[in-house]
Amino acid sequence: MSFSLKLFLAVLFGAMLTLAYAPFSLWFVTFLSVTGLIHLLSNSFPKQSFKLGFAFGLGWFGAGVSWVHVSIADFGGIPLIGSISLMLLLSAYLALFPALSCYLVNKYFTNKLWPIALPFIWLAVEWLRSWFLTGFPWLSLGYSQIQGPLAGWFPVIGEFGVSGLTVLISTALAIWLADKKWLPSIIVVTVLFVSGVALNQYQWAKPSGESARIAMVQGNIEQALRWTPEQDQPTMDKYKNMSADHWNNDVIIWPEAAIPKLEPLAADYIKQIDNLAAQTNTGLITGIVNYNFETQEAYNNLIGLGQKHQNDKDDDEDANEHGHYYYFHANRFAKHHLLPIGEFIPLENWIRGLAPIFDLPMSSFSRGDYQQSNLKVKGYHFAPAICFEIAFPKQISANLYFNTDFIITVSNDAWFGGSHGPAQHLEIAQVRAKEFGLPVLRTTNNGITAFIDHRGQIQSRLPQFEAAVLSDVVQQVKGYTPYRSFGDWPVWCLSLIMFCLACWNKKQLKDS
Repeated sequence: MSFSLKLFLAVLFGAMLTLAYAPFSLWFVTFLSVTGLIHLLSNSFPKQSFKLGFAFGLGWFGAGVSWVHVSIADFGGIPLIGSISLMLLLSAYLALFPALSCYLVNKYFTNKLWPIALPFIWLAVEWLRSWFLTGFPWLSLGYSQIQGPLAGWFPVIGEFGVSGLTVLISTALAIWLADKKWLPSIIVVTVLFVSGVALNQYQWAKPSGESARIAMVQGNIEQALRWTPEQDQPTMDKYKNMSADHWNNDVIIWPEAAIPKLEPLAADYIKQIDNLAAQTNTGLITGIVNYNFETQEAYNNLIGLGQKHQNDKDDDEDANEHGHYYYFHANRFAKHHLLPIGEFIPLENWIRGLAPIFDLPMSSFSRGDYQQSNLKVKGYHFAPAICFEIAFPKQISANLYFNTDFIITVSNDAWFGGSHGPAQHLEIAQVRAKEFGLPVLRTTNNGITAFIDHRGQIQSRLPQFEAAVLSDVVQQVKGYTPYRSFGDWPVWCLSLIMFCLACWNKKQLKDS
């Protein structure tokens, strides 16, 4: 087989991965794709491995995050050729990481040692991808398995560990089947799949018998209108009117930046909503941008309004009339993981003004703390994640406390139109729910708004591009998953032991 054909197949195998994630959710495609890549590597020289891994990455991310093109082309003010070029540039950057994994395993280990060497190398490089330049861990392999037989492993070892298992299975299949080692291949696949199915039957966190009735408002405000000053009041009126029939819920949630005015300028409106929520014995959470005119710092915030404590036990006697809001009150969360270009501009002094995409509204935020207090409304404690923060399990874990009731994630996916980006975003939220054994409440501007139970299953959802309110009863749970207790440490330890075993075997083969 010519090397050119191998490169073409590597791109094809990478592009296939898109079908493994939502909205397609063909989980088995991941194993076909990664097994195909490993087979190509095993029949190639080490010097070719980086190129093959890079080609695989181009297909993987070029197809998988093609939705980035929608936001650049439609809202970035850049011609089609420019938007496609920027998308390819991002894909090329992300492709460097699988290229590095392929290069390292092919250069330093023989084929027979890959099943025990590659999982650690792959995870180490994926960790680097989730951290370097603030991190972009989108489309990690484990997310594709939320509907597959490995799903039961999420509460035990998390998405990070499931990614490692996926690489282990795929590599073992590619190497051992090529050597006609049928029995070891069957044993590995059977044991891991069957154990995953068995684990999926066990509930690490169980319903406590208590529940909350929650309503989530999906305003469906067009992205082109969101930061138009003359649309501020109509947008605020829309959210108020859509909530009018839902003050009988315990909590109402509005999405990211639902209030388009800067917080200091919207103070009167916020106090009005705060008092209305308090009078109806309801808590409300909304997204808003806070700009401090004194420090000139802007924060992408979530704030809690209305009733803060259940039955007003800890509030003053007037709480049922006046709520608890005042400007910059403590019941808030400031986004920590900011999105490059969208929320902060790297090398701002150099590239700001080069193109409209580098000068978008609200593209210069300050970063909130990594660990913050939960939002507290109506006696419930919410661990927040704004937009793609839900893709960072360590940050979510750092903000979970013994009394956390729910994870709440708000977003504005209007940037990505009808692409598969919002479906992938929802899938990531499902994985967080299953990992931590907590319900996830996902509220978005234009979809996909959904209640996700503690098992990672979608309890109810709204269709995209529809202004509507979703109300449901959410069960509170008690108990911790192993992953919530131990995080990624067991996976690191086990994969490192396997890697050390590969190194030891390599030395034994060399000495013999």
